[in-house]
Amino acid sequence: MSTPPAPGVSASTMPFPAPRGGCPFAPPPLYEAAREEEPLTRVTLFDGSEAWLATRHSAVRLVLSDPRFSADIHTPGFPLTSPRQRFMAQGEPSFVRMDAPEHTRQRRMLTSWFTARRVRAMRPAVQALVDERIDRIEPRGQADLFSEFALPVPSLVICDILGVPYEDHEFFEGTSRAMAQWNTTPEESSRCWNALHTYLSELAAAKRECPDERLVSHLAARDDLTLAQVASMCRLLLVAGHDTTASAIGLSVAALLANPEWAAALRDSPGHSPEAVDELLRLVSPLGHHGIGRAALADVEVDGRTVRAGEGVLVIPPTANRDGRAFDRVDAFLVAGERDQSTHHLSFGHGPHLCLGAPLARLEMEIALETLFRRLPGLRLARPLEELPFRGPGAIHGLDALPVRW
Repeated sequence: MSTPPAPGVSASTMPFPAPRGGCPFAPPPLYEAAREEEPLTRVTLFDGSEAWLATRHSAVRLVLSDPRFSADIHTPGFPLTSPRQRFMAQGEPSFVRMDAPEHTRQRRMLTSWFTARRVRAMRPAVQALVDERIDRIEPRGQADLFSEFALPVPSLVICDILGVPYEDHEFFEGTSRAMAQWNTTPEESSRCWNALHTYLSELAAAKRECPDERLVSHLAARDDLTLAQVASMCRLLLVAGHDTTASAIGLSVAALLANPEWAAALRDSPGHSPEAVDELLRLVSPLGHHGIGRAALADVEVDGRTVRAGEGVLVIPPTANRDGRAFDRVDAFLVAGERDQSTHHLSFGHGPHLCLGAPLARLEMEIALETLFRRLPGLRLARPLEELPFRGPGAIHGLDALPVRW
């Protein structure tokens, strides 16, 4: 049953998700228009139900950080955005779909593996991996930079951390991508989810018998986790650890090549790669425009609008990242200390569910982009930007291929 409009809200709503516009890096124009008109907008979901859409930076931050908004997909009013997501609610949830205290308990089991200190110690290994991948393609003068560089770098890194055999990468990359796509049928989602869950459950069981020093083994050895819970936690880390970062690298390279002044700023600002990475994450976020869902547990005031208990909210970080109320010169690529770092982009989320792997993703992007543009100064797109195969609607925005020459 559709949720009736709140008092004072027009009965007309925006269809969701909205189509992207001409620029593949920008959020849908309807979302950007909604951000300028209202703090919250009503949207109609695939099943006829309604939810709130939060597009402003302040509103997105509040919804993602306030404990009165639940991340649990089973909470009454939680906005399901596709039949696929309805199916996913039936499986063993990952901790990102939990609230405190269980979310806190499971997250704490992982935090020591992704601390800034531990990630810094990985720099030489990631640098060596990036150089090795460029060594492979450099003599050819052309490559599909997504499949030959952007994807294998984070895949190899997260496989090493987890203890997942990289030789199985085609399997988990394919199943991950199918589950992330908007138009995947519930049947296909079920097949992929079960296949990946079975794979990781069996891997966890094997690690209990023959432990090593990797993360899957560490979790499998715990008495307070079932094998299904271990598989669920590792599924999240595996999918997020390779697909999201790979998409961020691919999108960033495409954006830099499509905007030569951006690439020049990156090359001309040695030592400012971390700032460049955050600017790219702000401008070309890999988060899909299906939003991040929350359900209100109580009445909450959001930028002057009341969200009632039992109502769903979808937040759109890419739109918040271009909110002129939070950022000056929102469409500019500013590095070398030009951007006020007191206001942060929301591509890693915010609040208690802030992306656990953010330090690792930043390190991988920083090394990948700095090394790529230093070693291949003639890098250019092999096809016009408008002909590149950008993905359709889904949980992760990105490219399926990135043909380049140098």
